[in-house]
Amino acid sequence: MTTNLSAEPAQTGAVTTGPLDWRTLVGWMREDALITAEEAARTVARCASAQSTLHPLQRLAVVGVCRPDGTVLDIEALTEWLAPRCGLVYVRIDPLKVDVARVADVMSAAYAERHHVLPVQVGPAEVTVATSEPFVRDWVPEVERQTRKSVRLALASPEDIKRYTGEFFALARSVRAASKSGGQNAMASFEQLVELGKSNKQLDANDQGVVQVVDWLWQYAFDQRASDIHLEPRREQGVIRFRIDGVLHPVYQVPMSVLNAMTARIKLLGRMDVVERRRPQDGRIKTLRPGRNGARGDEVEMRLSTLPTAFGEKLVMRIFDPDSTTKDLAALGFPPSDAQRWEQLMRQPHGIVLVTGPTGSGKTTTLYATLKRLATEEVNVSTVEDPIEMIEPSFNQTQVQPHLELDFAQGLRALMRQDPDIIMVGEIRDLATAEMAVQAALTGHLVFTTLHTNDAPSAIMRLMELGVPPYLINATVLGVLAQRLVRTLCPACREREDEASQAASRAALEELVKPWQVSGGYKPFRPVGCVDCRMTGFRGRMGLYELLVVTEAFKDKVSREPKLEALRRQAVADGMRPLRLGGAARVAEGRTTLDEVLASTPPVLG
Repeated sequence: MTTNLSAEPAQTGAVTTGPLDWRTLVGWMREDALITAEEAARTVARCASAQSTLHPLQRLAVVGVCRPDGTVLDIEALTEWLAPRCGLVYVRIDPLKVDVARVADVMSAAYAERHHVLPVQVGPAEVTVATSEPFVRDWVPEVERQTRKSVRLALASPEDIKRYTGEFFALARSVRAASKSGGQNAMASFEQLVELGKSNKQLDANDQGVVQVVDWLWQYAFDQRASDIHLEPRREQGVIRFRIDGVLHPVYQVPMSVLNAMTARIKLLGRMDVVERRRPQDGRIKTLRPGRNGARGDEVEMRLSTLPTAFGEKLVMRIFDPDSTTKDLAALGFPPSDAQRWEQLMRQPHGIVLVTGPTGSGKTTTLYATLKRLATEEVNVSTVEDPIEMIEPSFNQTQVQPHLELDFAQGLRALMRQDPDIIMVGEIRDLATAEMAVQAALTGHLVFTTLHTNDAPSAIMRLMELGVPPYLINATVLGVLAQRLVRTLCPACREREDEASQAASRAALEELVKPWQVSGGYKPFRPVGCVDCRMTGFRGRMGLYELLVVTEAFKDKVSREPKLEALRRQAVADGMRPLRLGGAARVAEGRTTLDEVLASTPPVLG
């Protein structure tokens, strides 16, 4: 949930009993000046002509009620308006904030469905119950008697209540079923299947609840825009967490037997060794995102990684956005000037283009989106990766396998005999790989690869440290792109800073980017928090970029004065804008905050 349930409900003169009626709601909306008299008459006419069994709020949302300014009132806006009319607080149910196991113990699923209610929060002496029928309260004394807690009512969307009633109680049943059927031997059923070839009947008896929990887990992760799912064993219970916009959020706690069974189920689907829990393993799974209106959903790919820990085997699933390879440069966050220069680098016939940044900074997304645009039928695009992040049909992708003596250098050497036009090497880790990348560039291939450095000029120094001579760097390297990811402000709730705050933040921004100067428009916003962003104030992430294009003057510095500060000054003179300066521009545009930029970018050096 994402509302303050401790607030006192608003007082109102609205008095009624029984289920809600859409005609009454239209009258109240007219009284509150939420709609005009003309709109009220139009709404009455449309609702009266459309026979429907929908909840009154859903019925009004379907016909499309408009405010005086022309904006349409969706079901959440209607519910939020109605709550104080009924003397209740409004709540939008957030599954990440609900303890499903506890709320499912308050009442049965059938009881919740019959009364159109759903428990959402259980305290020591009080249980908060969301309802879509605020004036139907005959069930309250019974619940208070059974739970020995007082009931606090909140108003929620009937759509949310219907959806989460099914999902929460199904999840609770699945976890209980998995716990009872598996008990302490839940893991054994999977191991016995692999080791001893036990009958499917035994597996089905123990696995049905686990299958449902895993399916729920994936669907929730997709709904919540998670990039990673963590299944973490602890001493007492297993913990499930989602990474959303770069931040981990606890989602659910399950018995360790259930977590072990879930891990084994996912490993089976990922074609991993279920029995082996003493060494790390990698795998991948393809599944479907739920579609809308019965349509088939998008295919989603997940990369699996296991790691033995003190309390058992930890599993992390990285979810890849199927739209990431189709994003254009503007969608990735490139400013127009850098986008134009990056396009020029993409069109070069041969050479090396480096992308740098720490793990999780979006390097792979940038490279995949770039290669996707270059991978036409006329060219052969081949990659060597460790691991293959996402299967892309338009590439020829090779997985590094050290146990077979297939490392980056060996893979790149083999690719050279495959008639490639464009090559992507997952990472330059040693001199052998760097030398092969240089050789590929010298023989007429365009090579994209990554390094782990703090900024773009440092990539040149890193190549020298590996042992690549300056004259080969000058002959092959076309440019270096350094990048970071920052959270973007939620467009639904961000607030413009007042004049006093703007003056202070502008001064802080000017101090941040020295010796550069801040010019142009300045309209900073601050995070607030709403139901859309789970009260964080941020929704989504964007890239910050620092693009170094190798010029003749820069090559001269590499040959004559190969020092980081000299290279950085020359890169700036050639048009490179530091990462933090790019972040400052995004702060001035109101797309992110100063704290986000400070946390993710290195200092500006003159």
